[in-house]
Amino acid sequence: MKNSKLLLRWSITILMFSYVGSVIHAEDNFSQRIISLGPSLTRELYLLGVEDRLVGNTLYCRQPHEAQKKKKVGTVVKLNLEKIMMLKPDLVMATSLTNPEQVEKLKNLGIRVTTFSTAGSFSQICDQFLELGIIVGKEKEAEEILSQSRKKVDFITERVKDLPKPKVFVQIGAKPLFTVTSDSFVNDFIKFAGGINITSGAKTGLYSREKVLEQNPDVIIVVTMGIVGKEEKKTWQKYKTLNAAKNNRIYIVDSHKVCSPTPVSFVEVLEEIVKLIHPLIAG
Repeated sequence: MKNSKLLLRWSITILMFSYVGSVIHAEDNFSQRIISLGPSLTRELYLLGVEDRLVGNTLYCRQPHEAQKKKKVGTVVKLNLEKIMMLKPDLVMATSLTNPEQVEKLKNLGIRVTTFSTAGSFSQICDQFLELGIIVGKEKEAEEILSQSRKKVDFITERVKDLPKPKVFVQIGAKPLFTVTSDSFVNDFIKFAGGINITSGAKTGLYSREKVLEQNPDVIIVVTMGIVGKEEKKTWQKYKTLNAAKNNRIYIVDSHKVCSPTPVSFVEVLEEIVKLIHPLIAG
């Protein structure tokens, strides 16, 4: 009987060590030295709590503030391959804007590269975030973040669904004038906030000022930075017959927040845009 109990204890101990060993081995399979080539990818790594694995990013990865202290390996488009090699990454996270020739060179050098395409909707942003979570071994954390973000988006859309839907024009470029079509997640900002994107049916983002005046939006949102945004706002204000100008409803929104969102920052921007489109329900 004693021998049987002793054998059982040893069996349990061996199983426990085998389990711990398998967990450690599984964690070793996830990349420990990551380079991010996209601002949103960098923010998402911080959201998932794996920023200690981030050894490098781009000059445009400015949020959160701590990301600015990471080694810089170039811009979103052009990379310094020598700097990347010196950092000895076991995973480079690229975007569809990354130079494909440089991506191929990295692969030929034996570096694993995962490319994330530009998301065209909030749903795609969520899908890519979950994919990233799986890659870094944080699937459960990613699912929890997504659950909270989706609940907030659902709450907002429910809150505004019965309100009047103002016509909205979103400008993301000045020379030439550039806007957003239905295949952009920026279109989701407007739709979820209870507005109508007047350019959702356009085939391309190129748009004319004359056509905007013809469609006469109630709200204009300029998604550009610094002096360019201010100049564009002044230009639109000159058109006195424009509803957005008459009612002083021309706004400037920070492009860093709007143009490369995470699931969490998408909600934050959506809340801001709701206040612009429906100021009476703000708060």
